[in-house]
Amino acid sequence: MVLIVASTKDTASTNIAQKLIDNYGFEILSESFQQNPVYFKTISGQEVKLVFVNEELIHTQFLTDFFTPELLVFVSRHSSVSGIPTLSVHTPGNFGEAEVGGITRKVSVSPASSMKEALLEMVGQKERLMLNYKVSYECTHHGPSLDVPTMFVELGSSPVQWKDLKAAEAVAHAAMAAVTKQSTYSAVLGVGGPHYNEKFTKIALNTHVAFGHIIPKYAIPKIDAEMLKQCVQRTVEKVELAFFDWKGIQGTDKKRLIAILDEICVSVKKV
Repeated sequence: MVLIVASTKDTASTNIAQKLIDNYGFEILSESFQQNPVYFKTISGQEVKLVFVNEELIHTQFLTDFFTPELLVFVSRHSSVSGIPTLSVHTPGNFGEAEVGGITRKVSVSPASSMKEALLEMVGQKERLMLNYKVSYECTHHGPSLDVPTMFVELGSSPVQWKDLKAAEAVAHAAMAAVTKQSTYSAVLGVGGPHYNEKFTKIALNTHVAFGHIIPKYAIPKIDAEMLKQCVQRTVEKVELAFFDWKGIQGTDKKRLIAILDEICVSVKKV
């Protein structure tokens, strides 16, 4: 079963969910969750449920107490000070303290191939709907920290975009691409660079590579051997290669991280 989760507290989230219902013929079930209706659809033999929660999505660590999905897709708003219109995708989890949901020093399982399918669909929908939006990977950040393959597809970065129904439709299609497309790509770990890594995004869009966890430059001081191994091991696909945003990593950190990756047979490629 695949689970798509929206929040009643999130305007973008509810708009994306409504576009899923409208475009894909989800049917309402007799059951409810948190007093909200549950929607259902079977796609190519795969059961897909769409549920609404009454909390912010980053605070839904409890979800796997009620559901055991093979893939969990959060449809969400994205916020940034810049307010740049952005369609983005990432895995949740915390490299350090759980300051915004989830569990301290625990990342969710990253579905690299599914995230790439969402990213590719965002680019296609951006062109089809003539949206003036950036499409980007984000690094791994915030809660929840779940033991099932988990990803966010997001619409941002300000209230203007959260109410943009055309952009919400693009994200809805991206969520369904993640759910329905079954390609398996070469999964890699991304290390270094900014929160929105344009280099890694470009690589994914133009090669057979799919990024799972992405560790930004600002989080590298929190990354030790245990955390780095967790990012490699908690990816659906086998990770045997790490892309380093070379100019976005301090020299001493490069040596330290490469030594750890060498121990677990993960090679490094400079970007």
